[in-house]
Amino acid sequence: MNILSFISLVLLGHVCVAEYVKLTWNITYVDTFRDGIVHRRAKGVNGQVPVPPVYINQGDTLLLTVHNNLDMPTSIHSHGLRHDGATFMDGAAMVTQCGIPPGESFTYEIYGAQAGSYWLHGHRKDDVADGLRAPFIIRDRYSPYEYDEEVLIYLEDWYPTEVPAKMAEILAPGSIGPPAPTFATGLVNGFNGNDSRPIQFVAGKRYRIRVISMSSTMYWRFTTPGHKMEIIEADGITSEPCEVDGFTLAPAQRYSAIVTAHESSDFNFIYNCTMYADFIPFIPGLNPRIYTGLIEYRQDAPIKHMEIVGDDQLVWADDLNMHALNGEPALPMDRQVVLETRAFISTERINFRKLGSLPYTEPLVPSLFTAMSMGEQAMDPRVYGPQAQAYVIPLNQSVEILLKNPQGQPHSQHQHGGWFQIIERGPVDRSELEQPPLPLNFSLADVPFIPVQRYTGVPMSRDTVDVPPFSYVKLRFRGDNPGVHLHHCHLNPTHSGAGLSITFVVAPDVLQKTLRIPDELYEMCARQGIKTEGNAVGNWGLDFTGLPTVPVELVGSSPRVPLPSGAPPNSANSPDSAIPPNSVNSPDSVPIN
Repeated sequence: MNILSFISLVLLGHVCVAEYVKLTWNITYVDTFRDGIVHRRAKGVNGQVPVPPVYINQGDTLLLTVHNNLDMPTSIHSHGLRHDGATFMDGAAMVTQCGIPPGESFTYEIYGAQAGSYWLHGHRKDDVADGLRAPFIIRDRYSPYEYDEEVLIYLEDWYPTEVPAKMAEILAPGSIGPPAPTFATGLVNGFNGNDSRPIQFVAGKRYRIRVISMSSTMYWRFTTPGHKMEIIEADGITSEPCEVDGFTLAPAQRYSAIVTAHESSDFNFIYNCTMYADFIPFIPGLNPRIYTGLIEYRQDAPIKHMEIVGDDQLVWADDLNMHALNGEPALPMDRQVVLETRAFISTERINFRKLGSLPYTEPLVPSLFTAMSMGEQAMDPRVYGPQAQAYVIPLNQSVEILLKNPQGQPHSQHQHGGWFQIIERGPVDRSELEQPPLPLNFSLADVPFIPVQRYTGVPMSRDTVDVPPFSYVKLRFRGDNPGVHLHHCHLNPTHSGAGLSITFVVAPDVLQKTLRIPDELYEMCARQGIKTEGNAVGNWGLDFTGLPTVPVELVGSSPRVPLPSGAPPNSANSPDSAIPPNSVNSPDSVPIN
């Protein structure tokens, strides 16, 4: 072997060695003027908001030491990561750990097994919507796609008041419906979208543009007029190239796209970031809010304005038209779990929401600790308490989630501990439609025709899926990651904070044999007076003495609505509405509890 070959091998070995990347987050309250409109208090890191993006390489381990200097517990969730063999690092407070109490610290060990675009955010109460969030990029060591440089764009909505005040309004007893909407300002890369810095392009180069939605409620659309985009990743899952004009991002979704710069630097171009919500009134300048930035080839070059075309003439990303690059076929369906988004108004007239039979509320014992301490009874979903809405999944069981949204607003559904395949989308039966919260921008008589769409070839996977109004989706995942994993709407705080969550407990019998929760996490709970064994309230068996009062639903609070006149032919009541194979109404779509 000659010396050059030897040096090359040494250098290659050095490049491929995984590293421990140490980072300290001192979480405090920060006064901020980040939208340029309202001074307000936020939750920041090391004295600043926005929190800077975090980068590691695939195979590295991020050692994130969190010092909590708030006046309430907090925790940090690494959104999109599986945490195989370490479900206690997921960071969901009162699910996989007790919150980090004020004045204390905890170090998360986050292994970067899967390259992709992720984010870190608070997962206790209102943390995420009040600023405790940051992009988290795990760079490929060996990318299947060639590109010259990366561009990161992260999108947020920012409200003029702190979240606890809004939650108090949402969950106030005696109300007859959701409170009036508050309009957010859109932030692009941390600050008001009107102040976006240019993206620098060099003629002929290929760019990977990562776009991350860290919004709490609002949706975004992203386009680059004059440049085609090839999507190569969604939510950390590498896809086959998919050429589009733009993509819509529900809260918590992410995309990577390859954009090839023009061969000439004669012109600069505009990129568009539009923040909107179909479930609050359209008011020009407030909803939608349109932000533009510059794709700059040369500082003194003129802007080439492209012909304005309607959104309906553009090609938008669609999960069911995308294919995972790994070629994994659709999983079989061993079991189906039926979830349904519903309003739940209690007898105290508190506006909750539910995915199962009751709104989700935190147990008094973190669900992971229940799974670890209840022996054989951990396989009984009842021990996790009625408000945890738990589903126990045996090891390697393939589960299909039939998620129905009979409401007039979308839901951005996220699953912890992995990702799911997107199998099908279609209309909810007209007889199941719920009177949507008002005001809406359309009436029930205007409910659009929604075709049944199903994957072809290889299904796309991701960890967050948008469920449009009056629609269902079918998702499949394998229970191959023993742990306790939330499945919840990522519209914070109005949906998840009001109870739109359930819990998947995967292979608790295996957890008891293979997992060791660090002593530090037990001690953290003990110092807060939180039990770490027993059922959801720390008792044994099905003794729930001490369980907080379970809300009782007000009769008629989730009304079905009659079929509107002139309903399109995909209505369940239409004689022409043929039931497609494996549709919502087909015989094999049976709820299994």
